[in-house]
Amino acid sequence: MSSQKNIPGAVLLAPSPAAPVYDLAYYIKGAAAGGICCSITHGALCPVDVVKTRVQLDPVKYNSGLIGGMRQVVAEEGAMALTTGLGATAFGYFVQGWFKFGGVEFFKIQAVSAMGEEKAWDNKTGIYLGAAAAAETIADIFLCPLEAVRIRSVSDPEFCDGLLDGFGKMLKADGIGGFYAGFLPILAKQVPYTMAKFAVQGSAADAMYASMGKSPKELSDSTNLGISLTSGVIAGVAAAIISHPADTLLSKINKKGAGGDGPMMSRLLNIAKEVGFVNLCTVGLLPRCVMIGTLTAGQFGIFDTVMNALGASKFHFHDPNEKH
Repeated sequence: MSSQKNIPGAVLLAPSPAAPVYDLAYYIKGAAAGGICCSITHGALCPVDVVKTRVQLDPVKYNSGLIGGMRQVVAEEGAMALTTGLGATAFGYFVQGWFKFGGVEFFKIQAVSAMGEEKAWDNKTGIYLGAAAAAETIADIFLCPLEAVRIRSVSDPEFCDGLLDGFGKMLKADGIGGFYAGFLPILAKQVPYTMAKFAVQGSAADAMYASMGKSPKELSDSTNLGISLTSGVIAGVAAAIISHPADTLLSKINKKGAGGDGPMMSRLLNIAKEVGFVNLCTVGLLPRCVMIGTLTAGQFGIFDTVMNALGASKFHFHDPNEKH
């Protein structure tokens, strides 16, 4: 048995005991499932993200919607232009998903342990919000440099020939600070987005289970997956609307020369004034809702599927006064 523990990946592949145990192995499985689900979904939606970013950066040129934008990019630059930034996207969101989903599991379970089941049940929305905010803040420290390279490569297709080349060129041109030029807007985008995403998905899923009078353990894997996907769509659209203004600022701040010179806050304010509040909230919103609704549903569906495949029993809040 001791030799098995030294095998790489043994922790991931080791089955969880019949009674859920939320230990280091569980958190590693949750982090791995989070990395996989975020990498797959963001990578698959890279063409949508390319068009969305182009619309945000140049709404005058790209003014024909999502499908029209895709056709325009393909006509001008070829089909491969829709995969611009794919390497940075897939790797960056694996890292982000690792810390985000793994962190949310860690923080919410620790909160339940500290508060007790009954108090945690009464305050579960607050726990979702706090756990998501803490996990996302940590995740964004690692995501921000990769997102900066992705946005620069989408706004300027000639900028680099891949992730490593982009890192090298940005480091040489802008220094370490260039990778974190968008850190404040990425926090402003991702933290409210993730808080809404996990709180709305958790509440929607709980409402669905309550309407059925069943707990997740009493339902089939396919039914649980359906609940994850449906609640994920609801959460994704809500999160997309909440985070869209900051997403637009993030896309623009990473464009060379955007907002003029000076401190970060003055550049952000300059961009906001140039774009206008209504445009910040609405330009590119429809493709973002399509993208984030699909992406969030996929993430929760893949996360649950991978967790089951790894033999982990996903944590759910439990009403201690309810008997099944």
